This record gives sequence, C-alpha cells and structure tokens, in this order.
Amino acid sequence: MSEPGTPRLTLVLGVLTAVALFLSLPGSLREAFARGGVYVVSREFLEDLPKRLTGPGRFRFVLQPAFAIVLGVRAGRADAKSGGQDYLHALWSGRGGRGNLIRQAWKGIANLVLAGVLVDSVCQWLILGVSYPGAALLFGPVLIGAPYAASRSLANRIVTGRAPNPDP
Repeated sequence: MSEPGTPRLTLVLGVLTAVALFLSLPGSLREAFARGGVYVVSREFLEDLPKRLTGPGRFRFVLQPAFAIVLGVRAGRADAKSGGQDYLHALWSGRGGRGNLIRQAWKGIANLVLAGVLVDSVCQWLILGVSYPGAALLFGPVLIGAPYAASRSLANRIVTGRAPNPDP
C-alpha cells in the first residue's frame, strides 16, 4: 500500500481525497444549516449507520481493515526483528517518542488512510446522495488505524514471544 518509494501515489491519493472532500463541502454545509448542527454529532448520523453497512461499498468494512492488518503484521514483525517493543505499549508508555511512532505508522498506512477517506466520501454520495467530510474523515482512519495498531502490537508479541510488559 504505502511503500517509502511511492510519494507520487500518496500525492495523487491526497489530491483526489482533498478534491472529494472539497466538493462535498457545499452540500454538507447546506445540510448543516438546514439541520442546525453538524452531521457527525446528529441523530441522522446514527440512523445512517445501517445504510453504510448494507449499501454500495459495504465490502470496504472488510477490505480496509484486512489491508491494515496485513500492513500492521508486516510492521510488527519488523519491530520485533529490530528489537523494538510492541507498538501500542510504546505509544502508551511514551518510550521511543510518541510523535516518532505516529509518523512512522503514518508512512506505512498513509495511502490506505487516504484511499479509505476517498472511498467513504464516494460511498456516501452513492448511498446518501450527499457526502459529509467529517464522517469520511472519521470512518476512513478508524477502519484502518485501530486494526493496524492492534495487529502491529500483536505481531510483535508473537514474533518475540513476550507478554505485555506493564509499566512499574
């Protein structure tokens, strides 16, 4: 997905995602003014969740996390081989620098996150007739970030054979 040598792909995905989000702003703002609030924190958002799970693009709820898990396992194995601690524990404890860990993870999943946001935005247009940037920015990263972090930590633990190490 996001290899260090693919900045052009990241740029193209970034531009396409930005264009999709920009094009969704007028309809989203019009709806927000009519509703009197932001879609992501509205009752309509909760009512539309089942539509997302059954409408066009529902396979992304399997495909995106699956790709994230593959990338997480690959990164977790690399962490273990380099002697690093598991990813979630390192983030929680702050060892290794949280900012550095987050930047490193972003390099590994940037294209997947951008594609996730783009796909969610397009699927919203197909399912709901309007695209809400806030919802796309929420669903894309959540469907990818959580499985990536969990699988990266788990793969590290399996490869090294160590249990989680609680802070003293």
